[in-house]
Amino acid sequence: MSSTVPTSKTSYVAFLRGINVGGNKPIRMTDLQKAFESLRFTNVKTVLASGNVLFDAPPAKPAALTAPIEKELKQAFGTEIPVLVRTLKDLQRLVAANPFQGVAVTPQTRLYVTFLCEKPKGTLKIPYTSPDKTFRILRVTTSEVCSVVTLSPEHGTLDLMGFLEKQFGKRITTRNWNTLIRLLKAKES
Repeated sequence: MSSTVPTSKTSYVAFLRGINVGGNKPIRMTDLQKAFESLRFTNVKTVLASGNVLFDAPPAKPAALTAPIEKELKQAFGTEIPVLVRTLKDLQRLVAANPFQGVAVTPQTRLYVTFLCEKPKGTLKIPYTSPDKTFRILRVTTSEVCSVVTLSPEHGTLDLMGFLEKQFGKRITTRNWNTLIRLLKAKES
């Protein structure tokens, strides 16, 4: 008589960079879900069309999941798609820390979290405010950057994105704070 030991699972979030943005790299969410399921991940759920995937897998370092996911996406969709993976617990801790506490939010305010694949090398003094005062960087950790953009007719999110790529490289991806809240709610449902 053999007994099987149940394998434990960890919940993860994969953030895909640059899909379904401005008509670039269009991918249907049902196809994306199938690609993740082909890797034997379970409880796969996509949230919004901007490349956010919740899934469960055996415990592993998030970085160890990146290469197999990127390889599968290249095979499935024929294009390179950078991926950054975080545990759901990491995301829960970030939201619980509320890095935007005290920020006055108006209809022109956008709150963003940029996920980094490697420890930042820059020496940016935090908090940082852009010379034109259109964006602020409130927090930089080894894995993310929290920033605030004030939209105006002359300036917007692209100014911040360009600055972040110069400071932290192209292997980053940014999400609106509301998207992160939505991901946590999607996992609960």
